[in-house]
Amino acid sequence: MDVVVVESPAKAKTINKYLGPDYIVLASFGHVRDLPAKDGSVRPDEDFAMSWEVDGASSKRLSDIAKAMKGADSLILATDPDREGEAISWHVLDVLRQKKVIKDQPVRRVVFNAITKQSVLEAMANPRDIDVALVDAYLARRALDYLVGFTLSPVLWRKLPGARSAGRVQSVALRLVCDRESEIERFIREDYWQIAAQLATPRSDDFEARLTAFEGKKLQKLDIKSAEQAADIKGMLEGATFNAVSVEAKPTKRNPAPPFTTSTLQQAASSQLSFSASRTMQVAQRLYEGIDIGGETTGLITYMRTDGVQMAPEAIAAARSAIGAEFGDRYLPEKPRYYSTKAKNAQEAHEAVRPTDFRRTPASVRKYLDADQARLYEIIWKRAIASQMNPAEIERTTVEIEAVNGSRTAGLRAVGSVVRFDGFIAAYTEQKDEDSEDEESRRLPEIKAGEALSRKNVAVTQHTTEPPPRYSEASLIKKMEELGIGRPSTYAATLKTLEDRDYVTIEKRRLMPQAKGRLVTAFLENFFERYVEFDFTADLEEKLDEISDGKLAWKDVLRDFWRDFSAHVDETKELRVTDVLDTLNEELAPLVFPAREDGSNPRVCPRCGSGNLSLKLGKFGAFVGCSNYPECGFTRQLGDGLNGEGDGAGDNGDRVLGKDPETDEDIVLKSGRFGPYVQRGDGKEAKRAGLPKGWTPSSMDLEKALQLISLPRDVGLHPETGKMIAAGIGRYGPFLLHDGAYANLETVEDVFTIGLNRAVTVIAEKKSRFSKGGGRATPAALKELGEHPDGGAITVRDGRFGPYVNWGKVNATLPKGKDPASVTVEEALELIAAKAGKSGTKKAATKKATAVKKAPAAKKTTTTKKPAAKKAPAKKSKEEE
Repeated sequence: MDVVVVESPAKAKTINKYLGPDYIVLASFGHVRDLPAKDGSVRPDEDFAMSWEVDGASSKRLSDIAKAMKGADSLILATDPDREGEAISWHVLDVLRQKKVIKDQPVRRVVFNAITKQSVLEAMANPRDIDVALVDAYLARRALDYLVGFTLSPVLWRKLPGARSAGRVQSVALRLVCDRESEIERFIREDYWQIAAQLATPRSDDFEARLTAFEGKKLQKLDIKSAEQAADIKGMLEGATFNAVSVEAKPTKRNPAPPFTTSTLQQAASSQLSFSASRTMQVAQRLYEGIDIGGETTGLITYMRTDGVQMAPEAIAAARSAIGAEFGDRYLPEKPRYYSTKAKNAQEAHEAVRPTDFRRTPASVRKYLDADQARLYEIIWKRAIASQMNPAEIERTTVEIEAVNGSRTAGLRAVGSVVRFDGFIAAYTEQKDEDSEDEESRRLPEIKAGEALSRKNVAVTQHTTEPPPRYSEASLIKKMEELGIGRPSTYAATLKTLEDRDYVTIEKRRLMPQAKGRLVTAFLENFFERYVEFDFTADLEEKLDEISDGKLAWKDVLRDFWRDFSAHVDETKELRVTDVLDTLNEELAPLVFPAREDGSNPRVCPRCGSGNLSLKLGKFGAFVGCSNYPECGFTRQLGDGLNGEGDGAGDNGDRVLGKDPETDEDIVLKSGRFGPYVQRGDGKEAKRAGLPKGWTPSSMDLEKALQLISLPRDVGLHPETGKMIAAGIGRYGPFLLHDGAYANLETVEDVFTIGLNRAVTVIAEKKSRFSKGGGRATPAALKELGEHPDGGAITVRDGRFGPYVNWGKVNATLPKGKDPASVTVEEALELIAAKAGKSGTKKAATKKATAVKKAPAAKKTTTTKKPAAKKAPAKKSKEEE
């Protein structure tokens, strides 16, 4: 019996079917060990010794593997075919050796690029040893990321409170996003005009020609700068004669792109399917691990973390066969197409992302896939098949036209393209940007050189230059790849980290840097410039690739990095916070001091008029405050007014919402160091309330502000204790307060709408959970009606789905609209009998008529109370592994 270790349970199940009963296939569920998130896990002074930690779930899985190894013939490590997969195999083997369960059994490493029976069996027949160089590259990357994070982040916490973390790749990616934002802020818009003439041939075929020259001077895009200049040219053209000077038809060819790599797949999925990078990888992982197709589970695509663009020879042959079958021989080139890889390191360059079987067309497998899987598989199949097809043949026609009006002349040009043979476009073409012109779809009529053309009209359009667009996930990944920052397995995780840290948000699929992210970037650029430089980061990536290629020793790379980095960090210990703030004030002036509509100095305090505004640092991060503090308490949240998109409160953060009808005091929306809040009145007696999560300054009105100011709200007296129940919003969200104990509410709206009955139930449920150590509790009784003829109390309760009558284990819902307080014992007995009858409790059902007679009305108040029947606490579900 051989033990095979893979990464995922889905893969384990599929591979076990391929290998048969002589193998035990177990999943590691990814990494089984990691560096503990505490100082000292990597120790440079001990030659970069590293401490590894196994979490609880991984410990159980490793124990299962160790148990299976007792009596096993061999261990086969079949984790993913990349650096991370190699590291997982190394970790598993190291733990098993520490457990001393590896005796004299052979240990083999196998890799397969696709989870198909053929690929798996071929890999099993060609095992190898663990690639030590790849493991060293992993160790170097993990140590570097740890050292940067756990050394640089504390510096941020000390010098820039509120900052979350910094990272070797993460901070450089964030810099790209923030640099683009700075470009947008510095951008000065310019107006320009474009002129086009609608012309016609002698055969009355219309076409458009654009102005390219005027009075002997070639015109660039921005050369027509005024409406007057445009009107002069238009007047000249409206009186001109037009002649086709030359007509040139030039055939061109467009070659297909190579199959997808990780980054190009993420880019295409973003532009064509609106997938995030992480979503793309999740769906691709499922396609790779295997889909049940007609009773057989098989992987539909090859491994999706790759920077290789080549396909295996057998895959190329299969693609060519499919091209002939699906599109015809005309689309099949005489020789296969080969693409050169862009990978820095051949050991880490695998095949491109492609279908495992080109005969599985998107249409044939669609019924086995969910919508996202089908869409992603379709573009993978089409791109791979197109990569082996003939080029598209396009004829591009350019017509140069002369306009003459007396002594004045102008030049115009008409361009059109015709697809003579679609070639690979029949299978796949990239989606064009919204602003791009599709020349393949713009055709020109037959125009002959030297013939006169008639004018239909002349159109003048005004335009404004636009700043560079913010990065999308796709364009940021493309830029990182161009700069050599990060690697295929890191792109999605890096973007997710930036979003999780609140450094960026995604709006309309564009990455918007938040104030916190820009602050961190400005700090690092000014005080740790080298470590967020693109060239430095790319050079370090190349060194890491050379480690995996066996050309560099991993500890040598770490020593070189740590020597300079640690020295730089030590220098920052002398850095004063005031120096940091002065630098950031200048670096982030558009963010910290947005321009005012009246043109006044944005650094002068709008409240006192004599103080200067500056960045301040508080426990929860940076904010803008007045230098005259505490005499002047003006503050503004960092980022208010950024790009003209403030909260509508004006430069000083104040907006009067109205007056309190009871006190006649102004209710004002303000922005402080801890965020936006509303205030009634002034001075020490002013009542303030912060905006709860989900409430935005732009949505605030007087009614909402009065609700906040009125908190805490009295809900009513508890029927058992006689003490007041209050509702409010605190540090941890909405709550109820009764007799010194708190109970959480689900939503902010509950604070303003919850009634007494529901509040009593919430408090009782909280109390029961604490007393029983968890589980679902029976709601407290709203009303006790008396004793049931068969014994046991009858109560009215308010549950998750509304009020109901309870007797023992029988719960009977009250009719819609029935007031729980008005329920009589007779009505309760009828409801209980009806409910018991439906649930099969024959005895209770037959008691219905007599029960009503036996239960005198007086017993409503004289019956001795008995404990209500309670449900057993719900069992905690076992953690899914």
